[in-house]
Amino acid sequence: IPLFAMLYDEPRILVPGIVLSLTFPLLALHTPIWVFYRRMDFLKQRALQAWELIVSFVVTVGLAAAGAGVWALVIGGVAGSVTGATVTVRNSPYKLRFRWERGALAEYSSFSWPLWVGSVSGLLTGQVLITTAARAIGTAAVGAISLSTTISNYSRRVDDIVTQTLYPAICAVKDRTDLLFESFSKSNRLALLWGFPAGIGLALFASDILRHVFGSTWVIAIPLLQVLGVTAAVDQIGFNWTAFARARGETRPLAVAAVVGAVVLVAAGVPLVLDRGLVGYAIALAAGTGALMVVRLTYLLRLFPGLKILSHVTRAIVPTVPAALMILAERALAGGHRGPGRAIAEAAAYSAVVVAGTLVAERELLREAVGYLRRAPAPAA
Repeated sequence: IPLFAMLYDEPRILVPGIVLSLTFPLLALHTPIWVFYRRMDFLKQRALQAWELIVSFVVTVGLAAAGAGVWALVIGGVAGSVTGATVTVRNSPYKLRFRWERGALAEYSSFSWPLWVGSVSGLLTGQVLITTAARAIGTAAVGAISLSTTISNYSRRVDDIVTQTLYPAICAVKDRTDLLFESFSKSNRLALLWGFPAGIGLALFASDILRHVFGSTWVIAIPLLQVLGVTAAVDQIGFNWTAFARARGETRPLAVAAVVGAVVLVAAGVPLVLDRGLVGYAIALAAGTGALMVVRLTYLLRLFPGLKILSHVTRAIVPTVPAALMILAERALAGGHRGPGRAIAEAAAYSAVVVAGTLVAERELLREAVGYLRRAPAPAA
């Protein structure tokens, strides 16, 4: 926290940051939720997690309305974390106490150190690039990067949901390559049905989103959001590979991917940001995504030798192609000013074509997925 305060030349973050750091030890008391997650008892898992969110929201909004300023966020976060830890411990199916198990530390360390390397690499990369942008362009650049990243993350929502839901089942069949391949192929294709058109849609409608929703102040982020949209769409290919690597205990490729991405991003990002500003930042992100894709596909082809990447993704991305071409052709022919009404009409037409194409191209996959949702749960064994 003191280091970040110096980097951003913001001493005011020092005390609030230190207070917020009190929530980190409490994370250990949230781990009983993992038991319900492993049992795929998602209702119990989400019900326990909701306490932290609700308390944090109520306390933060109440204090903000009372004029507490930034301390509303700090106190709200701490209050939510304390409440979540308390509720989780009270509902834990096992009593919490210190236990010594021979070999557990070595096993945990061998699994976790690559994940730690990945986390540190991501943190350092983000801070180096954002600090460079803040120094070279100004504080507005940090806001533009944060806003664009937040918006583009919505393209990954379906993949996050599907992958998190499947993870306990993936762990259960981690030694069955045939079942792993089926679960990877179908879950990633399902995620691509949302993620690819959502990413391309962000690129197509970045100007409309920032101008008409967030205001003209954010137009500096248009090129960045466009590139982030395209990279988010491409990044959906094999996006859930980390779940399969973790389930099999093969976490070293995750560290390799993180380090490779960090090296490419920093090496390309710093000079590009200094030379071309936010456009340079966007180009660096695209280069980093390309490097990560190489590592990802190398691991997937080793795990699934029969995986044909092109045929795997073609049916999922084909519906987006005519929709995007339609919008580009309409803009080239019509030209002129594009107000909110025209933007909404274009977005509706784009969505309609994507949905229609998806129903044609992936009808069987969608029917199978809906069948899983309708199927009555099997009795507990």
